[in-house]
Amino acid sequence: MTYSTRQVGALNTLEYKVYIEKDGKPVSPFHDIPLFADESKKILNMVVEVPRWTNAKLEITKEQTLNPIIQDTKKGKLRFVRNCFPHKGYIHNYGAFPQTWEDPNVINPETNAAGDNDPLDVCEIGEAVAYPGEVKQVKVLGVMALLDEGETDWKIIAIDVNDPLASKLEDIEDVEKHLPGLLRATNEWFRIYKIPDGKPENVFAFNGEAKNKKYADEVIAECNESWKKLINNDVADTKGCILTNTTITGTPGYEPTVAIPAAAPLADAPIDKSVDKWFFISGSA
Repeated sequence: MTYSTRQVGALNTLEYKVYIEKDGKPVSPFHDIPLFADESKKILNMVVEVPRWTNAKLEITKEQTLNPIIQDTKKGKLRFVRNCFPHKGYIHNYGAFPQTWEDPNVINPETNAAGDNDPLDVCEIGEAVAYPGEVKQVKVLGVMALLDEGETDWKIIAIDVNDPLASKLEDIEDVEKHLPGLLRATNEWFRIYKIPDGKPENVFAFNGEAKNKKYADEVIAECNESWKKLINNDVADTKGCILTNTTITGTPGYEPTVAIPAAAPLADAPIDKSVDKWFFISGSA
């Protein structure tokens, strides 16, 4: 399967959208891309939303047909993640697993918080910088349980299977062995990244401990089962999620042909210089 992107508009504008196509046919990155690229080898597909070291808060939108990647907004203004010294923007390639859903109708018994109504988040820790809409094949290494404003917001730790280090990383302890300090930095970044916007420090379940691959696999399986209920509209509340898809026959949202805007990519729009500012947060080191 060959995935490509169709960009509409300029990055850093309200008009920006990135659609995903498979062999030239529009698909939903939320619903149509399989969770597993090769289930027998435990290789998963990850949809990249935000490239490492960038600041624009890009995400798969649940509320638009075929779920394009757009830049998140608040009160009509584009959202950017601030630079919390010594971190520049997002510190990993950040994205989501397709065909997963953190169900906001269900309280997780271990975190005591409901899901955040999003596909499952992935932090890809390989050395290559990705691009929005890239579909990477990754192996799962572990998971952290962020409690973001009272919601369970799992963060899967994974690595591109083509990364030079991939063969040496099989579980969460291998990350600390070969990439010392990365898990600590990841924990710190998620704790403090909203502070410059006037929000309190985030907290983690399990005292911030990163759980192992087995635990992460169980989280992924659970979120995949939640998505299966969602795509069949078999949940208490779909919470605004658009279920349109072009490949899953028999589901309420199946439409084999969906028209999307023609490709109209534009050069990145300039961003306000304030996005480049460093924020020095006491106690973050």
